[in-house]
Amino acid sequence: MKLPIISAKELISFLKSKGFVEISQKGSHLKMKKFINEQILVTIIPMKPEIKLGTLISILKQTKLTREELIDYFK
Repeated sequence: MKLPIISAKELISFLKSKGFVEISQKGSHLKMKKFINEQILVTIIPMKPEIKLGTLISILKQTKLTREELIDYFK
């Protein structure tokens, strides 16, 4: 399945829908985290109009979310 081309704002909206919260922002990068049981997932979002494919895949891995979840969200 092909991943959609999305902006940082769209990605943040998706992550918030999955339980992530904004922690801090330093320059053009936003830090988000989520607690799962005793584990903390943290990711950094570059505030760009278009998130590069490699960056998007890396963020999905860091957040333990699937491509399918992202694709379904943007249908």
